[in-house]
Amino acid sequence: MSFPTFTFNTTADEVATAFAQQIQSKNVLITGTSMNGIGFETARVLAKHANLVIITGYNAERLALAEEAIKKEIPEANIRPLILDLSCLASVRKAAAEVNAYTEPLHVLVHNAAAPGGKFKLTVDNLETQMAIAQIGPFLLTKRIAPKLLATSSASYTPRVVYVSSGSHRVLSGFDLDMVAHPDPEKYTSGGGYSQAKSANILAAIELSKRAKGRINAYSLHPGVILTNIHQNEESKAGFIAAGVLGPDGLPNTSGRTKWKTMAQGAATTLVAAFDPRLEAKPGAYLVDCVEANNKIAPHASDPETAAKLWNVTEEIIGEPFSF
Repeated sequence: MSFPTFTFNTTADEVATAFAQQIQSKNVLITGTSMNGIGFETARVLAKHANLVIITGYNAERLALAEEAIKKEIPEANIRPLILDLSCLASVRKAAAEVNAYTEPLHVLVHNAAAPGGKFKLTVDNLETQMAIAQIGPFLLTKRIAPKLLATSSASYTPRVVYVSSGSHRVLSGFDLDMVAHPDPEKYTSGGGYSQAKSANILAAIELSKRAKGRINAYSLHPGVILTNIHQNEESKAGFIAAGVLGPDGLPNTSGRTKWKTMAQGAATTLVAAFDPRLEAKPGAYLVDCVEANNKIAPHASDPETAAKLWNVTEEIIGEPFSF
């Protein structure tokens, strides 16, 4: 079967239409699905084809709004809300137990949630917030529900885990492993914390694929630059303005080198990572504009030794081994 060639301009709906057969009958869990975000757009588009879409968030009211909006557009959609606060390990364990209790299998896990930048903040577990939400919470969630993903593995299907990273990981000259377990407010910057967290996403996809040995395929991706609820968050807006991503008015700066995507274009690469059969032989791949782009990973985010060390450090933080 031949599939279309995707580009910068490809939309999530176009990807879902191309892979409708692959999405049909699949159950997908997506983190960070608040409205006006690419996680919501991913869920909305998948709801047209998938058997079940599990949407998550820490705010029950916002989660209900997302569910309502999808069902209003797609009345037949099978949407299930799940309360999940990735900044709290106890909440992650509770949510994972709920998922494991579902009667349906789970085929795809999409780690889309991200913390807004801003000042240095510790979680209830004394972890830096951006790293907790991007790496440590998702690691624990993946570990706890891995058996449910593995149960869908067959001769014709390999379950997938997708990490929504960012091209901003390239800003760093190296990955600071010590900051993961021992966050230091003196060394922290909002942008640096974001780039660290997004580097961790890429390293996690590489190491998960390696350790799973073909039983789970993991991928990471840069969705593009999209105006989302994170850009509008008051804590992070100033940083984006200072970086020139947003203009002084808080709106996208279209005069610079940044090429902006629509929300529909922004969610497209996530769907490719989750369902494109052409990626089957490329576990751990990094995608940009809907295609493999491993050459665009910064050296610190593709180093196998760093990936293994990050895995081990994260195991120590959650107090649980994650092995296959």
